[in-house]
Amino acid sequence: MAKDWTPSSWRALPVLQMPDYPDPEALAATEKRLASYPPLVFAGEARKLTRSLAEVADGRAFLLQGGDCAESFAEHGADNIRDFFRAFLQMAIVLTFAGAQPVVKVGRIAGQFAKPRSSGSETKDGQTLPAYRGDIVNGIEFDAASRIPNPERQIMAYRQSAATLNLLRAFAQGGYANLDNVHQWMLGFVAGSPEAARYKELADKISETMAFMRAIGIDAENHPSLRETDFFTSHEALLLGYEEAMTRVDSTSGDWYATSGHMIWIGDRTRQLDHAHIEFCRGIKNPLGLKCGPTSDPDELIRLIDRLNPENKAGRLTLITRFGHERVEECLPKLIRAVEREGRKVVWSCDPMHGNTITLNHYKTRPFERILAEVEAFFAVHRAEGTHPGGIHIEMTGKDVTECTGGARPILAEDLSDRYHTHCDPRLNANQALELAFLVAELLKKDHAAAQQKVKAAG
Repeated sequence: MAKDWTPSSWRALPVLQMPDYPDPEALAATEKRLASYPPLVFAGEARKLTRSLAEVADGRAFLLQGGDCAESFAEHGADNIRDFFRAFLQMAIVLTFAGAQPVVKVGRIAGQFAKPRSSGSETKDGQTLPAYRGDIVNGIEFDAASRIPNPERQIMAYRQSAATLNLLRAFAQGGYANLDNVHQWMLGFVAGSPEAARYKELADKISETMAFMRAIGIDAENHPSLRETDFFTSHEALLLGYEEAMTRVDSTSGDWYATSGHMIWIGDRTRQLDHAHIEFCRGIKNPLGLKCGPTSDPDELIRLIDRLNPENKAGRLTLITRFGHERVEECLPKLIRAVEREGRKVVWSCDPMHGNTITLNHYKTRPFERILAEVEAFFAVHRAEGTHPGGIHIEMTGKDVTECTGGARPILAEDLSDRYHTHCDPRLNANQALELAFLVAELLKKDHAAAQQKVKAAG
């Protein structure tokens, strides 16, 4: 266990982005109830994810992390979960084939309820109310009663997470993830895409490979790996009282794990070295994420890495960069060079969403071309630095929403109002998410080909 650490030691330190509950006794009672509930995930699953992420850190796998900006109680349903999982698997198969390496699948789901806010309050029509901080804290409706932080919402979030995890496990292990199914879903997208020719080549190669495998007797019936997959969950560890209540000792190792999700991350607004969120996360054994933005200082980053991963264990820490498409080449190289100079083992992942938010027609949106530009710049910088572009971290949904502009089936500014359903930030819809996967696949193919050339030259 981390030195001088307990699940509650964060309470003695400054804390940001935490709601102000009007009834501390009710909050304490809720957290006590949560502490008696069964874990949502298990220590062995979290350790398995750490091992998989260690492969990413060493350049032998790729991380796909994505899901809702903020889960909501209103949109919870089997169809929504199924559609997200289907879109996610489609992305994964494209990336797996192109990169010729495993894809580690981590959803922003079954716990992604709390959201940081740039301001603690919101004003409309002359009325000022507490900001909406996610369904786990308060309601999105703009009225005084809804915006009061209510600890009972934590119980609702726990129950929704448990139900979501139950369905995800069934999908991942019960045949829904069968490679034949996923490929057929992808073919439907390719056939209907305005850029069908661009994607058809890769889809045809996957078809040929699967036909060859069946011809030599390798199919889903006799190889479970073709019909099952590992799928992990993650969320931002923002509401520390909830996280503390869900933190348990693993009976096999004696280590502490946050059982609210397999992986948790620290946001760009809560990564202060001497504050509560870093303190809490340093003591749990889950794999961690750390958001890095334009204000990240290389020396401070090394101190944060050493606090969160003092053993320098591969797979323990993922650095999730979010700069904006125009600032990647300015901000990323100095962070990579500091990490390389100090010999720290990390996964580098690109969040191309949060730095590219603009407002059009009074709607927050993210232009697809800017999202793609940040990913391309992320790959280019790593190529130049000789390091591994380990993954992408995106906000997406399996639904046909109109929240981000652009894409092969372009969403225009005037289309945003049609199906703008997010409770917080704009998400890629299923078509845009799969299109992004094909474009990232092209980047992976280039890197894979370059790596093979290096091996041949060295030989």
